[in-house]
Amino acid sequence: MFTGLVEEIGKVTYFKKSPEGALLTVETTLVDIKIGDSVAVNGACLTVVEVKQGKISFELSPETLERTNLKFLKIGDFVNLERALKVGDRLGGHIVQGHIDFTAKITSFRNLGKHRELIIEIPPGWEKYFVEKGSVALDGISLTVNTVQGNKVSINIIPHTYENTNLKFKKVGDLLNVETDIIGKYVVNYLEKFSSRDSSLEEKLKNLLNF
Repeated sequence: MFTGLVEEIGKVTYFKKSPEGALLTVETTLVDIKIGDSVAVNGACLTVVEVKQGKISFELSPETLERTNLKFLKIGDFVNLERALKVGDRLGGHIVQGHIDFTAKITSFRNLGKHRELIIEIPPGWEKYFVEKGSVALDGISLTVNTVQGNKVSINIIPHTYENTNLKFKKVGDLLNVETDIIGKYVVNYLEKFSSRDSSLEEKLKNLLNF
């Protein structure tokens, strides 16, 4: 489990695909990482298979390559890194599992004074998982949704986030890994499965939220 608070921007030093997946090596200054640990790389939860001289390596499955933007990596690219949450740590972002739902294209990334407005285009059917002021993880960064207009989602990027994540290297047309809020997933799943069985469920939910 992660929080979406990026700890470091790591540099890709090796990336090679094979029929079985891919091998990825990233240069990092993060400490206390050992073989078998989980690390979020651009938001994707990966298992460390080697630690050597300031570099950590991961084996990527075909599923991971298919679901994420990691398949486009090349040597010299920068990735967001976050070590797994420790019990007792502050949950500064939101609950992030490291399970990427899909990739979304950046359609606009413009300056708004010191801040920036990022707009992504999400695939059809995923709109129900986005709500204004809700949470979303983009490339492993915990962010707040500003607006949702059809399949376009607008997000404000503060200067600190821009400077301390790989967003500063992103441009219009790039793909970002997207993980929607796990709580929202459960709510949508429950409503879709059981609301038709209980006609009073909608009213009960409204009363609960009002409480």
